[in-house]
Amino acid sequence: MYYVVTGAAGFIGSRLVLALNRAGITSILAVDNLETADKFRNLAGCEIDDYLDKRDFLERIATNQFDDAVEAVLHQGACSDTMQSDGRYVMENNYRYSRVLLDWCQDEEVPFLYASSAAVYGAGRKFSEERAHEAPLNVYAYSKFLFDQVVRRRLPGRTSQIIGLRYFNVYGPNEAHKGRMASVALHAYQQLMADGRVRLFVGSDGFADGEQRRDFIHVDDVANVNLHFLEHPEVSGIYNCGTGRAQSFNDVATAVINSVREAYGEPRLPTSDLALQGLIQYIPFPPQLEGKYQSFTEADLGQLRAAGYPGDFLSVEQGVAAYVRELLGK
Repeated sequence: MYYVVTGAAGFIGSRLVLALNRAGITSILAVDNLETADKFRNLAGCEIDDYLDKRDFLERIATNQFDDAVEAVLHQGACSDTMQSDGRYVMENNYRYSRVLLDWCQDEEVPFLYASSAAVYGAGRKFSEERAHEAPLNVYAYSKFLFDQVVRRRLPGRTSQIIGLRYFNVYGPNEAHKGRMASVALHAYQQLMADGRVRLFVGSDGFADGEQRRDFIHVDDVANVNLHFLEHPEVSGIYNCGTGRAQSFNDVATAVINSVREAYGEPRLPTSDLALQGLIQYIPFPPQLEGKYQSFTEADLGQLRAAGYPGDFLSVEQGVAAYVRELLGK
């Protein structure tokens, strides 16, 4: 039987396939859209049983060609561009696609684990999985928010496991194809290698220069949370998937720069010294992000822990250092 991973050639999807492989699972049906062909590289080191284009996959779902052939669906496929202005495209790829798969999984009694997003919380300061704290700022966030509402209505009468994971700021290997939507860590590394400095936003929303804070989570920690719930089909619900720690953009930039400095035999420096030496540069806040930017996120892990997840999460210092070592190795 197949484990279906949608968005399998993408950032989180490909690391999830790798995590399944490490758990001894290779009967994987990888589903994606390779119109951005270079994404294939993310799967080149993985073992899968078959690959299907997203459109072919949906056609086979519609014609019931997977009868009793699917063990679980791990749905990572989506348009993740928070600046995408084509709302129709976003809703079709994120909301409608997810509803089709949810309906099919419930009809077939197949576990369904899907990617939601911390973007549903908007500019608020409380990040617990309650409707009162959800206020999406863009159509991407709204698409995730709306599907979460569908899931909430379905949970009481579910026929099989449904798990929604609200990913916070994910970083790590296999994200280079994301371009402007790649993580702060990758942008910082690329800027440092190209220009010798990292650019961060000046202070905004009550935060000092570079002190806007997010819950940054390594992609392999995200994969571990998915696999935990896959091993516990008796649990269903919508859960935050972050570290529970808000760290500053300065922390990320400092971790990137010092990891590179260490690789070249240079001493680590505090953020203040890096800024004084021009290794961190603060730039104006982009007008197009006004009112659409989360200056602070921090996952409330109460419900995740109550659901039985016991794992620890890498700090920015630990996770970014490991990521930079991998980037330098390439």
